[in-house]
Amino acid sequence: MIAELQVLPRPAGTDDDPHAHVEAAIAVLAASGLHHEVSALGTTLEGPPDAVWAALRAAHEATLAAGATFTISVVKLAEGVDDGGPTMDRLTAKFRD
Repeated sequence: MIAELQVLPRPAGTDDDPHAHVEAAIAVLAASGLHHEVSALGTTLEGPPDAVWAALRAAHEATLAAGATFTISVVKLAEGVDDGGPTMDRLTAKFRD
């Protein structure tokens, strides 16, 4: 399964670290052990469905635990049955240098 997560916590961070609450979500995804790539507008991750779902929930909750008073998470999912599903590499390889 592939998932792309964009977290929109309010506030996004603190005066000292303007993206601290977003970075808390990224840290959870990085610690999940799943293959992931951070981009300007979200983080894409891939792995077994149960692990992906757990990582998405943990990242969402991490924004609140880090101090956000409100958060929205936008999630896109891709999963297949016959060929094991899409992979990040399969979907993006021809666009990479």
